[in-house]
Amino acid sequence: MQKDLVFSRNCIDFIDDAAIHQTLNAAKVDPGRVRAIIAKSMNKEALSVEETAVLLKADSPELTEEIFDAARRLKREVYGNRIVLFAPLYIGNYCINDCKYCAFRRSLRSTVRKTLNETETVAQVEALEDHGHKRLILVFGEHPDYTPEFMAETVRLIYSVKKGHGEIRRVNINAAPLDHAGYKVMKNAGIGTYQIFQETYHHESYTKFHPAHTHKGNYLWRLDGLSRAFEADCDDMGIGALFGLYDWRFEVLGLITHSLHLQQEYNVGPHTISFPRLRPAHGVNIDPRYLVSDHDFKRLVAILRLAVPYTGLIMTARETAAIRREVMQFGVSQIDAGTRLELGGYSEKQNENQELKREQFSIGDVRSLDAVIGELVKDGFIPSFCTSCYRLGRTGEHFMEYAIPGFINRFCTPNALLTLSEYLEDYASESVKQSGYQLINAELSKIPDEKVKKLVSERLVKIQNGERDLYF
Repeated sequence: MQKDLVFSRNCIDFIDDAAIHQTLNAAKVDPGRVRAIIAKSMNKEALSVEETAVLLKADSPELTEEIFDAARRLKREVYGNRIVLFAPLYIGNYCINDCKYCAFRRSLRSTVRKTLNETETVAQVEALEDHGHKRLILVFGEHPDYTPEFMAETVRLIYSVKKGHGEIRRVNINAAPLDHAGYKVMKNAGIGTYQIFQETYHHESYTKFHPAHTHKGNYLWRLDGLSRAFEADCDDMGIGALFGLYDWRFEVLGLITHSLHLQQEYNVGPHTISFPRLRPAHGVNIDPRYLVSDHDFKRLVAILRLAVPYTGLIMTARETAAIRREVMQFGVSQIDAGTRLELGGYSEKQNENQELKREQFSIGDVRSLDAVIGELVKDGFIPSFCTSCYRLGRTGEHFMEYAIPGFINRFCTPNALLTLSEYLEDYASESVKQSGYQLINAELSKIPDEKVKKLVSERLVKIQNGERDLYF
């Protein structure tokens, strides 16, 4: 372990592999116990590691369907029928790490390397704005060139780009763990969520995939990354695991353990949890031993929804359109759409062909943003580009006060309708615009508070008359 690293004040390795395995092995599946755990979750109470383990072991068709049904209902109660949309933007893929599952690993010389300059970054943002995006997550490799100062300047540049009615209202970050000073630099740039994936919580597997002589080889530095961020006054965090590196049930319990640790230490759990599955990638040989089946993928999403009711669940375009449509109902609250992973790919002519030497991994859903929105509307979901909580200070403990009891939906549905209307006016195809307004009118009629309904109706008219960025 490097001597110059400064960890969080109460840094501990809170992942006990043996204890997690023991908990899984000891979990007893009794239908009455499973239903009691589901009832606790439906009361919007986070589950313990032991309770989550029981759900993981409950794999009979009958109990699995009860878990699926509960996840559907809980998602509707906490988040309504909204799906938040974003796009990933890769800024640079130089990397000093050598992760064996990644096409950006430093030892793979055939990968096309690039860091976007300011002109290229602006071109990418304008292309994203031309399609209607309002929320981005920036992705950086771990490299000396990608300092906190460089990332912060990139964030400020992106916020400054306005094209027509287009603007990026929230920039999230997926990058390497930082020290306290680095997080402060990022906070001052106005970022939204800082996202760090542990990749795998299993220590032996982590060492296997992340060589010890690399920065990422330090398991504890990565595990402690978000704790340092909290101490540096960042209060909006995302965690995740890459499913396929180890037993998916262990990884679910690792995510739950991490969530509970953050909640107990900082009174703020993760704002989002991500659960990407391994995908084919340039120069990568995938060990099939721990790959997650579609059925188990649906189970893990539903169980995560029940285990951490207040947390947003992110499903990425790694998954095919068909799987995304099927899994969406089990608790997903955010997806990316119109995704391109090639450095500079958004400003290029759009097609379904992928250039794997320029990508970190292949994606499964290559549809346009408009096509994705059209399907969401057809399926009764409200596509949302809302960013109001972050811009009004509803983050950290303040956000938890709304999210944990399920009150956040009072703000989210009205804001979702307003941002959907913006998209329909400025970017939608005619068919999507027509079906989108049918959905808005139907959802407007369901708002129980007549005062809120009136305010939303008035703001919808203002948007149709050219005003933008109206929110609660």
